[in-house]
Amino acid sequence: MTVGQQHDPDRELFGQGLANIAAPLFGGVPATGAIARTAVNVRTGASSRLAALTHAAILAVIVFAAAPLVSKIPLAALAGVLLATAIRMVEVGSLRAMLKATRSDALILVLTAVATLALDLVYAVIIGLVVAGALALRAVAKQARFDQVPLDRGDHTAEEHALLAEHIIAYRVDGPLFFAAAHRFLLEMTEVADVRVVILRMSRVSTMDATGALVLKDAVQKLNRRGIVVLTSGIRPGQRQVLDSVGVLDLLQLEGREYTTTPEAIHGARDHLERTGVLLAARKSARNATEMKEETPR
Repeated sequence: MTVGQQHDPDRELFGQGLANIAAPLFGGVPATGAIARTAVNVRTGASSRLAALTHAAILAVIVFAAAPLVSKIPLAALAGVLLATAIRMVEVGSLRAMLKATRSDALILVLTAVATLALDLVYAVIIGLVVAGALALRAVAKQARFDQVPLDRGDHTAEEHALLAEHIIAYRVDGPLFFAAAHRFLLEMTEVADVRVVILRMSRVSTMDATGALVLKDAVQKLNRRGIVVLTSGIRPGQRQVLDSVGVLDLLQLEGREYTTTPEAIHGARDHLERTGVLLAARKSARNATEMKEETPR
């Protein structure tokens, strides 16, 4: 609510935590900062932490010295003061901006307001945080992309490139690979068909958690059981620890299926196809088809 002033919420939370630990030792009860008192201080021109201390000191004097007098104030008058304070706390411009920003912002705002009226402020804040976190994860998960990319022709001839394209498929993984996007990744990976080698280009993966690594391991194992070899390229140093913790690196390095660059992975895939005889058989088939075509009379 203040402008042009630094505020460290972590420091404030730490101080309140220490106070709530110490207060019960002297018969006190846990407390927290109240937005109503804060709003009154800010709206009346308070500019330092001294305002909160002064407020607390005055309340202590009233409680210990003027409690009988305060008890005679009509509740209707106190209610009017609270309503006026609440109205002054509302920033209409900010509300309009949030309602017009996105549907997610509008949903969180309305849901928190309704929960405040139906339940209480604490539950409303918790509900708002949970919903906001879920919507944020959903938005981040949508940024993860799993796109098939064409093989780089490199130093291959047109015929070799066509043969490689028939047996090798390359995918580029963009964005975060974590639990919110892992299920979609697994479905797309395991639906690969009619290929012998899958190359995963990992250089554009921004972040990865343990769930994403486990899903990657599961996908590799499922493809291996179908006779499809999975090669990877461009694994970042920051991703190696999480991949190593779930055993993905061991699975890939065991047979030399991890490469630094995509061209190296393509050459590795070509070598695998040659060792297994797939590329040789495809070349013979293509050569026979060409010869038959040439021998066919016009």
